Amino acid sequence: MTTQAQRAEEARKPHTASLSSPDSPRPLSAPSFPDTLPAGTEYGADNGIRLEAVWLTHDPAYPDEQPTAPLARYTYTAGGELRAVYDRSGTQVRGFTYDAEHAGRMVAHHYAGRPESRYRYDDTGRVTEQVNPEGLDYRFEYGESRVIITDSLNRREVLYTEGEGGLKRVVKKEHADGSITRSEYDEAGRLKAQTDAAGRRTEYRLHMASGKLTSVVLPDGRTVRYGYNNQLQLTSVTYPDGLRSSRKYDRQGRLAEETSRNGNITRWFYDSSRSGLPCAVEDGTGVRRRITRNRYGQLQAFTDCSGYTTRYEYDRYGQQIAVHREEGISTYSSYNPRGQLVSQRDAQGRETRYEYSAAGDLTATVSPDGKRSTIAYDKRGRPVSVTEGGLTRSMGYDAAGRITVLTNENGSQSTFRYDPVDRLTEQRGFDGRTQRYHYDLTGKLTQSEDEGLITLWHYDASDRITHRTV
Repeated sequence: MTTQAQRAEEARKPHTASLSSPDSPRPLSAPSFPDTLPAGTEYGADNGIRLEAVWLTHDPAYPDEQPTAPLARYTYTAGGELRAVYDRSGTQVRGFTYDAEHAGRMVAHHYAGRPESRYRYDDTGRVTEQVNPEGLDYRFEYGESRVIITDSLNRREVLYTEGEGGLKRVVKKEHADGSITRSEYDEAGRLKAQTDAAGRRTEYRLHMASGKLTSVVLPDGRTVRYGYNNQLQLTSVTYPDGLRSSRKYDRQGRLAEETSRNGNITRWFYDSSRSGLPCAVEDGTGVRRRITRNRYGQLQAFTDCSGYTTRYEYDRYGQQIAVHREEGISTYSSYNPRGQLVSQRDAQGRETRYEYSAAGDLTATVSPDGKRSTIAYDKRGRPVSVTEGGLTRSMGYDAAGRITVLTNENGSQSTFRYDPVDRLTEQRGFDGRTQRYHYDLTGKLTQSEDEGLITLWHYDASDRITHRTV
């Protein structure tokens, strides 16, 4: 058994594996590793210090046991750019590629088991194209005060901007369906109004000094008002109908009491002046539920209004491994080195097991009786088939990730169509029945059709459904 320091020193040593292999260990740093952090901050080349690993050095719950691998590990390019991230199982979960001619310019990245997204830039360093295999690609065109975004389905959005530097804001957006929304900002760059595609304006009023939202004026003139205390904590909300909800805090600034708009009162209690989490909650009927937490703030025991207590256990990584209920009823969970749930055992000792892909997708569930259900995924992590009891259901998607076809166990299909802003416009069911949907400029459903039966949906000025006609 080696010491923590020896393990850390070993982890610093260069490995012979290629930096580009996602399954191989990589050198954690350059041979020269500074022992101290810089005294100050300055511009220019840095001294090469990079976070290479995070180790658990002391665990009060396991004082005599220290992990033999870091909780997280990071590798870098020769130029100091983050190259890869590894989890505590040693699995690479993120990878990055950079432009050899432009330090720090990321040209590609990927997640474990997922295809690599790539980026292209113009001469000024702005992204002009994002390529996502098995997904939507995007092109970006820049003007003096606008950005045009076009995806691989030829859908086009235009963002119009105003302001300079950190105060530049999008003030107008042309959506793929031709609708336009607008936003207004104050001198500090804070949102003060929005106008939707139907021309309706919502106003946000802010406190001049704190910037806190004090009221929202809806398009129909109704107003919601907000109140705060000296610590800028929300103390009241007054609704357009005149009803009001309120909050009270203790000297430490913790929530102590909340009164809902219908008058129900909830109170929170704390076991010490230093505790940031409540130890009990009392509802409007006076019933109190008690909460006990461990040193890390995780729920350790919960006593309900009947006096029944449920207790929880966790492993050293904070994962729940056991739940103990009244009358000795307990369930247990176990995890693999990546932290994924791999089994659950109920009070009768029956075990359910789970399997995963390299990308972390749940691929199989094995029930206590041995029956196995499986899920297959595409490269983007979307489920494409589910098999249970020898019967399979499958799903198909378009480039935008929208489900376009469902095939049931009998081979019957249900298909779906969408408008340019991803709203469902047509569904053909397994029984061959077709349903269609129509929307207004703001996205509200205005008309639905079901095999010739037409339903019209009507709303008030606040977008609330008032009635429907068939």
